[in-house]
Amino acid sequence: MKKSLVSLAVTAALLSGCSLIPEYQRPEAPVAAVYSGGPAETSAVKAADIGWREFFNDPQLQRLVDVALENNRDLRVAALNVEAFQAQYRIQRAELFPAVDANVTGSRQRVPGDLSQTGSPTINSQYGATVGTTAWEIDLFGRLRSLREGALEQFLASEEAQRATQTALVASVANAYLTWRADQAQLQLTRDTLATFQKSYDLTRRSYEVGVASALDLRQAQTSVESTRATLAQYTRLVAQDQNAVVLLLGAGLPADLPQGLDLDASLLAEVPAGLPSDLLQRRPDILQAEHQLKAANANIGAARAAFFPSISLTANAGSLSSDLSGLFKGGSGTWLFQPQINLPIFNAGALKASLDLSKVQKNIFIAQYEQSIQIAFQEVADGLAARATYNEQLDAQRALVTASADYYGLAEKRYRTGVDNYLTLLDAQRLLFSAQQQLISDRLAQLTSEVNLYKALGGGWEERTVSRDNAAQTPRG
Repeated sequence: MKKSLVSLAVTAALLSGCSLIPEYQRPEAPVAAVYSGGPAETSAVKAADIGWREFFNDPQLQRLVDVALENNRDLRVAALNVEAFQAQYRIQRAELFPAVDANVTGSRQRVPGDLSQTGSPTINSQYGATVGTTAWEIDLFGRLRSLREGALEQFLASEEAQRATQTALVASVANAYLTWRADQAQLQLTRDTLATFQKSYDLTRRSYEVGVASALDLRQAQTSVESTRATLAQYTRLVAQDQNAVVLLLGAGLPADLPQGLDLDASLLAEVPAGLPSDLLQRRPDILQAEHQLKAANANIGAARAAFFPSISLTANAGSLSSDLSGLFKGGSGTWLFQPQINLPIFNAGALKASLDLSKVQKNIFIAQYEQSIQIAFQEVADGLAARATYNEQLDAQRALVTASADYYGLAEKRYRTGVDNYLTLLDAQRLLFSAQQQLISDRLAQLTSEVNLYKALGGGWEERTVSRDNAAQTPRG
């Protein structure tokens, strides 16, 4: 019987060479050949080749990313989803093979005399032991293989979703960390400025007490102090909230071995080449995820087409039957069953046609989603390149403004203390310098987060690997 089942399986495999899945063709990318935000770079190394540890130079940020990758709950759910889709694929793949079961049964039944052939009560016994398969569908037209192919693509899509989740997590941790550090810098600047304003107010108050300064000068100095105190409270609150946001992304508390971070003006990030728009199709996890989902929808069309054709299922077993348990395996007790079944759909009120139409519409939906994911990726990269081209000039101009404002404040203070100018000029210089310093920190934060987002948009942040000086990709370290 085992040889018979193997022969049937081989025969079915030879017959089931037909597939009704449409030939897959990748849709044309609905974007231009070059980025509008800046020139493309043709370096052999792309953003996806540079691991996040190589991109982030700040040791404190590297440690935080390590913790987040180990403890973040969104990433943990994404990994579990991969395992779930893998199990679903294995279940669907198992449908292609016959399920062989062994059954041992036994029954004893008393039959009343008026129902028995002898007119006397009897007891009937039957024992059986069989090995076989039940209702195994022979996949002649590829319905099961189409479903298996769709399940495989869904599994691959879940892997890309996990990569996309990790990329987004790395970027989120970096942006939250940079915001935290920027607000810390703003808090320290506010403290220093408040100390300066308080000193100026104390001098003005003493001048007022001896009749040199006016009451208006005193109140103007006080407004600067109180305004800066309000700003100090604001940034104290923001720093605490920023830390909470970082902890949430980490999925754990701040590590005790957190190293000292670099200054905000230091080289916190490595510059990454942009590459060509076509690189996004091969490196962006969300685009690859959308394409796998499109392939799964394409495979579902094959399953819907196969439903129009006859399906063949097979039930077969062999074993032994006996009225006595002791005679179950004696000679002459052998039994076998061979029961093929053909199911031919004749009338189903258009359900099969509607199912095929639905699978085609779903494929068109996934095509649109795939194209949209490319367009979004293209826009994100173009925006990042446009920001990269302008932020350096903006920061240079802002630094020059801070220097000029500091000179203006120094001159205004000297002129006021010597009685040459009024306090309103000094107050204006103080506020202008403080505002320029605040804006410089904000501009630096915007530049850094823009670079992080560009790195993410180019498909970087997935693997912890480095790139050597000669631009050769090395083995992942993590």
